[in-house]
Amino acid sequence: MKELGLGLLIIGLISLVLPLINPNIHYAFLTWIDQWGPTVAWAIRGGVTLLGLVLWLGFRNRD
Repeated sequence: MKELGLGLLIIGLISLVLPLINPNIHYAFLTWIDQWGPTVAWAIRGGVTLLGLVLWLGFRNRD
């Protein structure tokens, strides 16, 4: 679960940063998020990032 959390955290952070760097380029793996509008798209990006952070922090000390 720690690895899943770290993966979601990294993907979430990338999805948060890419639209801010160059908003004119539409990335193939992010276009499906934008279909529901900008507010929902940012909520999905933030939710994935937050879920990844919670999973990573929750399972980082377990072996």
